[in-house]
Amino acid sequence: MDIQLNGSTRLYFVVGHPIVQVKSPEGVTMELVKKDLNAIVVPADVAPEHFPNFVQQNLYLNNSDGLIVTVPHKISALNCCQKLTSRAQFIGAVNTIRRCKEGWEGDMLDGKGMVQAIRNRLIELKDKRAILAGAGGAGKAIAYELLLAGVAELAIFDVDQTRQQQLVEQLQQLGKGKVVAHNNDPTGFDVVVNATPMGMNGDPSAAFQLEKITAQMSVADVVTSPENTPFIQHASTLGCNAVKGTDMFIQVRDLMVAYLLEKEQEQQDVA
Repeated sequence: MDIQLNGSTRLYFVVGHPIVQVKSPEGVTMELVKKDLNAIVVPADVAPEHFPNFVQQNLYLNNSDGLIVTVPHKISALNCCQKLTSRAQFIGAVNTIRRCKEGWEGDMLDGKGMVQAIRNRLIELKDKRAILAGAGGAGKAIAYELLLAGVAELAIFDVDQTRQQQLVEQLQQLGKGKVVAHNNDPTGFDVVVNATPMGMNGDPSAAFQLEKITAQMSVADVVTSPENTPFIQHASTLGCNAVKGTDMFIQVRDLMVAYLLEKEQEQQDVA
């Protein structure tokens, strides 16, 4: 089905700075079109100092139904929402915003998407030992969902030790599994997850000590470009079960569409 563009078209924005690297405008638009909706997703390059005003102004666009938020706005988006899911509130970041009675409601779906991508590869998480590199917005979201998925132990590594320790202490409040600070040695872990930008766009580095990866480990990466980062390439060569950033993106995309359309469906029902 072709994309429509007329006075009845509903608008969604993907907001970031820069924005040239995002895949969401095409991917999410096509998912909306598949559902026979007259809607498009438009990229918006908005500098951090203008982001809160951009979000507020979008409330006044009667044909704008939501926002997809990417770097560097995921944390600042939290304070732009009048309502938050419990997940977004705990994580302290938002990547999807939809209309609600109060104004904007925000959720954080990166972690849920990664866990779903891991499960799609038939990787067991319950009672396993996992190590995660990256304590930023995506890392927090993934760590949260890994604990909800039942990992017995979650080790957190980040080059910023203050941020690392803060995340460890926050996750311990969930009371779901053992959470510890760790270095980047994955020895002894069942699941190894990268939630840092390392390996992106030709960067030859990796967050973990690659020589310590073994074939028995399952690995996952958030980086989508390139699809095969040095981390994924090395692990795949060893025979590891590997989840690529593009695998995660597909799951996050589908979760975003479902979240955005829940409200839209309610509006259609009322109409």
